[in-house]
Amino acid sequence: MASVAEIIETMNSKFNAAAAAGLDLIFQFNIEDGETYHLVVNDGTCSVAAGENDDANVTLIMNTDTFAGIASGETDGMQAFMSGQLRVEGDMMLATKLGELFPA
Repeated sequence: MASVAEIIETMNSKFNAAAAAGLDLIFQFNIEDGETYHLVVNDGTCSVAAGENDDANVTLIMNTDTFAGIASGETDGMQAFMSGQLRVEGDMMLATKLGELFPA
């Protein structure tokens, strides 16, 4: 299985800059059995950093298996949320933008 860092880097490589035009958001990923990372999306750019960010707009909390499935497209994020595999803190509607910003 890929590490959390590898999954984050794969997501970042698929970043859709056109979908991020005009956005200024921070997505944080708290991986319960792994590391915490955040993605800073700013007007068509994306940067990755390890650790927490106090200004995160939305935080997604899950385990590594769920994260890998969502990032690869094998797991539907909404289904993971409804089944309790994924918890969201902050602006829940922003979580729905992830598929557009980081297509699987």
